[in-house]
Amino acid sequence: MEVSRREAGDVVIFDVNGEIDLYNAPQIKELVRQEIEKGKVNIVVNLDKVSYIDSSGIGVLISSLSNLKKVGGGLKLANVYASVRKVFELTKLTGFFDIYDSVENAVNSFNQ
Repeated sequence: MEVSRREAGDVVIFDVNGEIDLYNAPQIKELVRQEIEKGKVNIVVNLDKVSYIDSSGIGVLISSLSNLKKVGGGLKLANVYASVRKVFELTKLTGFFDIYDSVENAVNSFNQ
C-alpha cells in the first residue's frame, strides 16, 4: 500500500493505492494521528485505487473518524468502488461514513 498526501485548502487528502489490510492499516491510523497533531482535522481518504480492504482497514477508518470527531474534525471517503464498496455495504457502514463519488465533492462537503 502506498499513501500520498496533498491538501485542498484546510482539508488533507490521502490518496491510497493498493490493499488496506492487517499489515498496513496501522499506517493510515498513524498518518491521521500526525495530522491531528498538526491541527489538520478535516481529512478525505481517496480509495479509488484501493482494490481490497479487510476488517482491520475498516477498523482503522472507524477509529480515525472517532479520533477526528473528538477534536472537531471529520473523515470523508471518496471513490469507493466495486469490492471495497461491497465490504462497506455488507458491514452496513455506508451510513456511518460520509462517502462521496469524487474527492472534490468530499472536500467541498467540509465547507457546507
